[in-house]
Amino acid sequence: MKNWTISFIALFLFTCLNVSGQENEVKWYSIEEAIELNKKEQRKIFIDVYTDWCGWCKKMEATTFTHPAITKILNEEYYAVRFDAETKDTINFAGQIFINDGTGRRSPHQLAVALLQGKMSYPSVAYLNENNQLLTAVPGYYTADALEPILMFFAEDAFKTVSFDEYKKNFENKTN
Repeated sequence: MKNWTISFIALFLFTCLNVSGQENEVKWYSIEEAIELNKKEQRKIFIDVYTDWCGWCKKMEATTFTHPAITKILNEEYYAVRFDAETKDTINFAGQIFINDGTGRRSPHQLAVALLQGKMSYPSVAYLNENNQLLTAVPGYYTADALEPILMFFAEDAFKTVSFDEYKKNFENKTN
């Protein structure tokens, strides 16, 4: 009986730790998966445009995207996509085929160029509306407390009625 009790407690603790660990992970999709999911349940799409060699991209992935408040927002309000700006994959997006036709070591993918409107800076985040149309691209590294108001500004459609500066004045961070 004693062994059974210890086994039960160990299993319970393992389950609790495993479940709580999953809550702090962003569910990342490919761009194609996000588009398909958006047909069934519309959400905005958050696209983290990164490269493998970008140090700030890696830092944002390791710190900002693991913060519980950011994870919660991305998983509940968006379809989150990580997009390697230098991928060699062919991507069908909005009825158009995008490729990486560059020959150089660090040539950008056509979709990255389109999403970032030719302003190639990493990391950058492209925000798409529920109809998969580009709202804007925001360049640069952001900490969790700096990213949270931007995420909510778009998630709540505040951009339709108020400037970001005005929105941010009344915003209460949950990351602090």
